[in-house]
Amino acid sequence: MSPEYLTVTALTKYIKRKFDHDPYLERVYLTGEISNFRMRPNAHQYFSLKDNQAKISALMFKGAFQQLKFTPEEGMKVLIIGRISLYEASGNYQIYVEHMEPDGVGALYQALEEMKKKLQLEGLFDAPKQLISTFPKRIAVITSPTGAVVRDIMTTIKRRYPIVQLVIFPTLVQGERAAQDIVKSIQMVEEKGDFDTMIIARGGGSIEDLWPFNEESVARAIFEATTPTISSVGHETDTTIADLVADVRAPTPTAAAELSVPLLRDEILKIEQMRMRLMKSYAGKIDVLKQRLMRSLGSYIFRQPERLYEGYAQNLDLATERLIRSLEYRITQQNHDLTMLSTKLKAFDPSQLVKQRKEEVQFLEQQLTVQMERYMADKTKDIHNLMQSLDYLSPLKIMDRGYSYVTKNGEVIKESQQVQLDDVLKIHLGTGQIEAKVIEKVEETT
Repeated sequence: MSPEYLTVTALTKYIKRKFDHDPYLERVYLTGEISNFRMRPNAHQYFSLKDNQAKISALMFKGAFQQLKFTPEEGMKVLIIGRISLYEASGNYQIYVEHMEPDGVGALYQALEEMKKKLQLEGLFDAPKQLISTFPKRIAVITSPTGAVVRDIMTTIKRRYPIVQLVIFPTLVQGERAAQDIVKSIQMVEEKGDFDTMIIARGGGSIEDLWPFNEESVARAIFEATTPTISSVGHETDTTIADLVADVRAPTPTAAAELSVPLLRDEILKIEQMRMRLMKSYAGKIDVLKQRLMRSLGSYIFRQPERLYEGYAQNLDLATERLIRSLEYRITQQNHDLTMLSTKLKAFDPSQLVKQRKEEVQFLEQQLTVQMERYMADKTKDIHNLMQSLDYLSPLKIMDRGYSYVTKNGEVIKESQQVQLDDVLKIHLGTGQIEAKVIEKVEETT
């Protein structure tokens, strides 16, 4: 009995089924070094995972790759979770990566540095900062509604600047949903659009606790906000990405409250000092103006005001006399020019010129008529002569003198070779035709 041969496709499908149904290969935890990695923007990522003695192909789909909190690089040691399967087209087995994180330095610190590098290149940290309002009317505070942070901010602002309106936006500041909630609160502040300052704050904690303030979505929401933002996350030694993107970073929530408002009693003292300086300045200015007024009242302008206009009155009289003389001279000149033009107009009476031109036109019309009649007579004579000459050359005139021509089937016979014996020919005379039959041909000999 001959063996049954399998196709390559059938064998590959069988091996793939073995891979897919093996429970130990459905979820595999691997550690290794990234190799052959080339970033493919907005696409699936293909690379290899290797150690000192072996290598395996790896595929990470776009959706899973976009969830990474760091950017993989060539040679980076990573921890991978995925499943093993076979790619039928090439027959190679590979790992389909579902999750990946750096190995060694810690995933969160690595992700933080990667995010800082990315946002730094985009210019979010170096962009021009907005100025915090000196005398705000409304301040939005995004923080947890319970705890020491919100109490410190409220107490500090009430003590320093009690006339400001403080609006608390209760927000999650820790946990998986915290970043989304922070972004939502920022958007709510922006939608209202009537806040002078926005404070984003929370107390200290580990990097895991502060991580929502390192999320890219939070950083971009703060960067795009039009309300000047003060960020105070953690203790003085903690620095989050939110602190770097915000317009002002405060080391503590209390410091954020102090930066957001002035000290009212200091401002009142400054106003009083400015009021005193203003009154003193105006008093000095009034004294100077009084002295100037007294000097002005002692001037001859007020004692003999008519002297102020003596020169102007004399200049006006002189200008009036010059104007009158100028007008009289101009009128005289215009009258003289008018007289000269009237004399010239009479010398060149247009009615005589029109009459003369009409006579010239009549004479030219008569000359044109005579010339046209002469021209037509000459042309008539020429046509008569040409018609007479054409009549002399007419073939009909020649045939009237006894000439004729012979045709065969409508074709004029010019040579004897064109006819045969017994051919019927037509002889065309001056008047009428004759049909003849060829009874003999005489060839012309040379």
